[in-house]
Amino acid sequence: MKYGQVREAIRTALDALAAETDATHTPALPPHPDPASTIMDKINTITKMPQQITVENLLEMSQHIKTLVEDGLVFAVQEDQGGIRSSRITLENDQMYMHCLQVQLPPPHAHTLQVSEVLGATDPSSTLVHLDLGWGGSTRGRVHIRLSPNTPAARQFMLMCTGQTGVSYRNTKLHDVWNKGRPGECVWGGDYEGKGGAGGAGITDISGGQYRESRRAGAVRWRWYAAAATAAQFAITTRDGEGGWLFPTVFGEVVSGLEVVRAAANHSDITQVTVVDCGIVLNQ
Repeated sequence: MKYGQVREAIRTALDALAAETDATHTPALPPHPDPASTIMDKINTITKMPQQITVENLLEMSQHIKTLVEDGLVFAVQEDQGGIRSSRITLENDQMYMHCLQVQLPPPHAHTLQVSEVLGATDPSSTLVHLDLGWGGSTRGRVHIRLSPNTPAARQFMLMCTGQTGVSYRNTKLHDVWNKGRPGECVWGGDYEGKGGAGGAGITDISGGQYRESRRAGAVRWRWYAAAATAAQFAITTRDGEGGWLFPTVFGEVVSGLEVVRAAANHSDITQVTVVDCGIVLNQ
């Protein structure tokens, strides 16, 4: 055999050996999710973690589920035109929270549930949501608000707390204190467009429904004179009204954390008060 033939034979043998080694030791890549697959299929393919819990398991709160939630391993997910968004599920003082959706994947090895399933298991007639308020670089406290049933503004407020439509109250600023230091004092917020109180367009039609009237501190209402450009704004009354003060369009009531809202109203600059986070209480 000539030298050139020998060299060619050696090269062929080495190439074959390398191909065999690659086939033996290179792990197969996971298949690309089928475009028609469900959001759970896509999440499980990415995280390589099969869904092992259900909404019923979650709300039953066994010790196993409690440990998973406390370890930050349970998320609610939603897929829309913006892609996959996820929401932390946490436990604090025996209350389980689904926090505002954010444009991000859940972490590897997380257990995931669809947002629609999680919210479908809550009582729509007695929805409890929360706003976390902060200023000066730290979160100052959590405000729990019980929403009234059968009012369009309450449903809009809930959607703005969960972020299901793509916008939310998270990272928004309070923008005004009305009647500061006097009866009927209230704080205004909800301008998620950051226009200093000139924005906050409604995401649903809030006309109609049976709204209450109240002069009590803790009442949560919308701007009855607001145009569509500001219809997602809300007010929280921090001092009881007196005499003729009677506010209409009330759709919720602060059940805990009113002292946090009062502290925000007394802050030197209300526009520095931020809704650090928001969400919904699942085990209401």
